[in-house]
Amino acid sequence: MLEDLLVRPPSLRPGGLMLLGPYANGKSMIAERFALTDLKAARAKGESQKVWVVQTREGAGLLNFYDAILTAFQAPPTRARDTLAKAAQLDHLLRRLRPRILIFDEFHNCLRGRRRDVEAIFAALRRLGREYDLSAALVGEAAVYDHINLTDEMASRFALAPVPRWRYGEDYLALLDSLEAALPLARASCLSDESIARAIFALSEGLIGEIVAIVTRAATAAVRNGAEQISMVSIAALAHVPLSRRRGSPEREALL
Repeated sequence: MLEDLLVRPPSLRPGGLMLLGPYANGKSMIAERFALTDLKAARAKGESQKVWVVQTREGAGLLNFYDAILTAFQAPPTRARDTLAKAAQLDHLLRRLRPRILIFDEFHNCLRGRRRDVEAIFAALRRLGREYDLSAALVGEAAVYDHINLTDEMASRFALAPVPRWRYGEDYLALLDSLEAALPLARASCLSDESIARAIFALSEGLIGEIVAIVTRAATAAVRNGAEQISMVSIAALAHVPLSRRRGSPEREALL
């Protein structure tokens, strides 16, 4: 879907994309990989970069929004609190760089403010799209979907690309096989066998960031203790607390 935005024909009302899902589930990795792939292809062809990743900042308002884009472009700073000056600088850079896609990572950061500030950001997205034939890809949590769908006007501009939690099945087992193939262990761990695969899935709650963290910690322990293999015993020895239970975990209570 990101590739479709990159190769779409010119439009006065370019569409955008919402790449949404839970925390620690690979959304930013997808965005960064897509942007890096475009950058490598552009350099190989001697062309300009078409995809830019913007790390949005805490706090709503056009000032923070423009600042985040200017930072992504590595633009020199302007007067700190002058929104109009930043907008003019951004317009100048967009005319010069001519990007096709701006990916706004952690876009839900822009939504934590007054409604009029959020509406101003949405108006800016519409203006940038119209004037520069620019597609926006919004990466974040489910709250982004709720805000975009408050009005038909915004909802009609953004398609949804969900990044849900992994389900236990063949794709998940193939993921474990891929992770195991990348491990520097001397002995096979058979991570896709039913018992150990179920254990990792339960502890990770289907989040790819947690899956990778569990396997990586277990592999590190296996190298250090000389076992050279991940087993049910070594997974249990991690004492990994699932993300949803960390607020009331024994580790949290021990801090008091």
